[in-house]
Amino acid sequence: MTAPPIVLSTASVYPEPAAAAFEIAAELGYDGVELMVWSEAVSQDPVAVTRLVDRHSVPVLAVHAPCLAVTQRVWGSDPIGRMRRSVAAAERLGARTVVLHPPFRWQRGYTAQFAAEVARAGEYAGVTLAVENMFPVTRGAIRTVPYSPGFDPTDVGHEHYTLDLSHTAAAGSDALAMLDRMGSGLAHVHLADGSGSPRDEHLVPGRGTQPCAEVCRRLADGGFTGVVVLEISTRRCRTRYERVVMLAESLLFARLHLQPAAAGVLRPAEAEPAR
Repeated sequence: MTAPPIVLSTASVYPEPAAAAFEIAAELGYDGVELMVWSEAVSQDPVAVTRLVDRHSVPVLAVHAPCLAVTQRVWGSDPIGRMRRSVAAAERLGARTVVLHPPFRWQRGYTAQFAAEVARAGEYAGVTLAVENMFPVTRGAIRTVPYSPGFDPTDVGHEHYTLDLSHTAAAGSDALAMLDRMGSGLAHVHLADGSGSPRDEHLVPGRGTQPCAEVCRRLADGGFTGVVVLEISTRRCRTRYERVVMLAESLLFARLHLQPAAAGVLRPAEAEPAR
């Protein structure tokens, strides 16, 4: 039994460009990157991304479709078209997973087609489409759910899921219970942390309240065959050095806790207490 690949989201280097994620991933020893498709032109161009792969010898193991509120015009206004282009990009780049968010409530036509299209696209291209858990949006005393039919994709039921631990923190969800509900359908993990604030924080794992270590142990001991992505917010870092330090700490956390018990590696929580 081997540990799952640990990859770096290109979103983790924002506001630096995608090229910086490839550079840092190569420098620190990540197993690959997850390409977040957003407003940056390079992220939308598989040919340009392929050049980064070749230059740094860092593969793209997953593609995050442009389904954020700020990327609703990337690759056109049709969400089905964006999904299909994401699958085509993943296929071209050799990535095995496309990460998707549930539809927004105002996307009624997309909502009606979403589940069937997710299943169809995956069957057609041989790429896993993994629907991600999200969270309500809080503004003052008002708490709303902008996703249809909700922020927990297990309520609907899909073949494959992405578990995001920053999102469970923001939603006030039980991450371990969600892990259990996703079951064998869990294909992808966004490893990050959160304090329990309603904001989506994407903290370095171990710095918040989420059971990041326990999730990693369950993945490792359960023979998880998907990809674990470090999706960390470093946007407040003033220098590349500060950013690299945070991403190195995140990688170390994942490496330590994702070692299968059979590998004989002593995890931090299993170490004997000091005497």
